[in-house]
Amino acid sequence: MSDKQKEFSRKAEIKAFDITHRKILNFNIGKYDAAVLRGKEQFSNLPLAKQRISVIKHRAVNDMEDYLKEFEYNFTKNGGKVIWAQNAQVAIEEIVKICVKTEATKIVKSKSMATEELDFNEELEKHHIESVETDLGEYIVQIAGEKPYHIITPAMHKSKEDVAKLFNEKFNLPIESTPEQITAFVRELLRNKFVNAEIGVSGVNFILPDVGAIALTENEGNALMSVSFPKIHIAIAGIDKIIPSMKDLGLIWPVLAAHGTGQNITVYNSILSGPRQEGETDGPEEMYVVLLDNGRSNLLAQKDQKVAFTCIRCGACLNACPVYKNIGGHTYDVVYTGPIGSVVTPHISGMKEYKHLSFASSLCGKCTEVCPAGIKLHKLLLYNRRDVVEQHLSRYMDRIVMYGWKKAMLNRWIFDKPSAKMKNSVIRLFFRNAWGPRRDVPVVQPKSFNQMWKEMKGIK
Repeated sequence: MSDKQKEFSRKAEIKAFDITHRKILNFNIGKYDAAVLRGKEQFSNLPLAKQRISVIKHRAVNDMEDYLKEFEYNFTKNGGKVIWAQNAQVAIEEIVKICVKTEATKIVKSKSMATEELDFNEELEKHHIESVETDLGEYIVQIAGEKPYHIITPAMHKSKEDVAKLFNEKFNLPIESTPEQITAFVRELLRNKFVNAEIGVSGVNFILPDVGAIALTENEGNALMSVSFPKIHIAIAGIDKIIPSMKDLGLIWPVLAAHGTGQNITVYNSILSGPRQEGETDGPEEMYVVLLDNGRSNLLAQKDQKVAFTCIRCGACLNACPVYKNIGGHTYDVVYTGPIGSVVTPHISGMKEYKHLSFASSLCGKCTEVCPAGIKLHKLLLYNRRDVVEQHLSRYMDRIVMYGWKKAMLNRWIFDKPSAKMKNSVIRLFFRNAWGPRRDVPVVQPKSFNQMWKEMKGIK
């Protein structure tokens, strides 16, 4: 068992029995579930909408190279600059170069999971550059010294009392501060950050190759302010964010909003096609888009699992997953958590270290049921498990046990000959720890169904 798997198991056991954590998570996900039910009512034929999104994203994944080249050509024509980053290190180095060249020391950043892959804030701090999160949830976890808990709602694991206590400790706000009061305080605090920042950094929800632009989706307006006030805008996009055309947003935006937050449409939807042009009054003087690979090519090389890149990052599978709802986001200790994270992380970050995530699933299929892109996530997890075996990454004892189990199941004599007592001894020896200390190990009955059938029919 790898160190990461041991740590995952340790954290999972703690969180699974943390009643307070479960209460907060169930409450917040319950609110989400109710909102999503209302949001889906806007569609007269939701299955058809999901099918169309699947087709759109399949086309983008299968022709990704061509679409990315088209984006670079059109975005450069618009006056923007494209940086191709093979990994996190290259991305950080290029961004630091921009900061050094412009003598920038202050960055405001909107919500971005791609920047979490880079450990963006921590890496920039090493170069004495301040990077401040401007999404409320992201700002909460930043000042708490934590990583985002959920890809859509970063502070889902905190109650309003937890947040009030945090702001009391960090800023001496009254311990009884309401969410509205805390929001007003953060708004005022961040206004000064927006005005004085030299660089604004954002993620990218969708890359639009036909017009050479990026699409941003948000509810707070902080992303627009992050890219409007500073003179330089740097957008960091995973290459999987590509979609064929700007026209596809007419379908994708409402489906994303309905499944992500239960809205008919997200509050702010922006299309940014480059730096400010002559005669325009708004926008940055320079705009860069960092196209981030960072292991994505490894997943694209997988015949079966590359379909995971049709994901539109709504987070619905996390909220539906019984495992995620019990152990929470931080237990995974990776950027992308829940079912989708368990599919993509082993390929992006290394199967050897993260193979255990593919087994952190009940395979109930709820994630597949709720996915707006129609990704069969539970099947992809099985494909990952297959790869673990084929790459000889499973534990030696697991291989021995499965070899013996296969032999027994294919041979009636081997299966029937040992006594029930012996079978139960073998089960306790090999499966007791895996089954768990809080569950009774299944017991083999004295007679098998085959034996009882023969006795009933008088067959010898």
